[in-house]
Amino acid sequence: MAKRDYYDVLGVGRNADAKEIKRAYRKLAKKYHPDMNPGDKNAEQKFKEITEAYNILSDDEKKKLYDQYGFAAFEEGAGAGGAYGGGQGFHGQGGFGSGFGGFGQGGSGYHEYHFENGNMGDMGDIFGDIFGNMFHGQSGSQSGSFGGQGFHSQSGFGGFGGRSTQAKGSDLHSEVSVSFEEAAFGCDRVMRLSDPSGNGVIQTLKVHVPAGIEDGKSIRLKGKGNPGFNGGPAGDLFLKVNVASKPGFERKGMDIYTTANIPFTTAVFGGEAKVTTLYGDVICKIPEGTQSGRKIRLKGKGIVSMKDSAVHGNQYVTVQIQVPQNLSPEAKEKLREFQQVLRKDTQKRRGSAA
Repeated sequence: MAKRDYYDVLGVGRNADAKEIKRAYRKLAKKYHPDMNPGDKNAEQKFKEITEAYNILSDDEKKKLYDQYGFAAFEEGAGAGGAYGGGQGFHGQGGFGSGFGGFGQGGSGYHEYHFENGNMGDMGDIFGDIFGNMFHGQSGSQSGSFGGQGFHSQSGFGGFGGRSTQAKGSDLHSEVSVSFEEAAFGCDRVMRLSDPSGNGVIQTLKVHVPAGIEDGKSIRLKGKGNPGFNGGPAGDLFLKVNVASKPGFERKGMDIYTTANIPFTTAVFGGEAKVTTLYGDVICKIPEGTQSGRKIRLKGKGIVSMKDSAVHGNQYVTVQIQVPQNLSPEAKEKLREFQQVLRKDTQKRRGSAA
């Protein structure tokens, strides 16, 4: 069975602090401790799992390695961070012997922990508070038992012992920036990424950004994350797409919103107006008497659907009427005559209505 993410095992977020991690472990350890669940193999396995998770996340250095490289950081031969293996480990002199069998000697990653004179530090604090004097045995005991029935090195703690299980590598996260048009029509990006194995090699990766993707969405690149544990599959790479804005264009889902400025006379008498779209300029008919704020729909001029390339959104154009400026005296005079005519027409309509 694949190993679960340590944060998921303890039920905490990746930003959890030491106190929150410790509190979550106390609660779960009390619930699943074998002495609390005699003969329950499922509880025993869960207890092994949460103890493994806690031993990594409660150690600042191991936690940093895990956050960066996932389970791969603790594979045999992984260097100073490789704390897991199939040999001895957690030797003690105060009633805490070699019970954590597999957590220790593993190639160059050998870590050995000594708890002198019965002082088991944080582990003793946790189990002492929860279970009282449940760590039985005299000084120098090598049984490493919990209440007399221990978890010895031959069985290991989950993936701690000599019989490690395969696990998927952790996922990686990065970002890529594209223009408004590139997000609308799709594009390719060539990225340079450091090899997740930490060997200093730079990978060149060609990434296709699909047409229609929205700002903030992620692209999943399967198998491009950290390598798996003990031959397990690699994790995935998630690329968050940042879409640049385009002046005069606003996107809402698959639809695009723009504005079109038309002359005052065009609004009055009707005519045509040129409107810019992502697919080029189009000529729109402006009806006589068009009011400022009116919307014109350009069917199919929006963003393509990521699910069906035959489906497109629309473009909605808001009409804005330009007010004439810097008029000549002759033009002003004509407008005043026009204004007088409008007043007379308005009075006639009111008289007819009365």
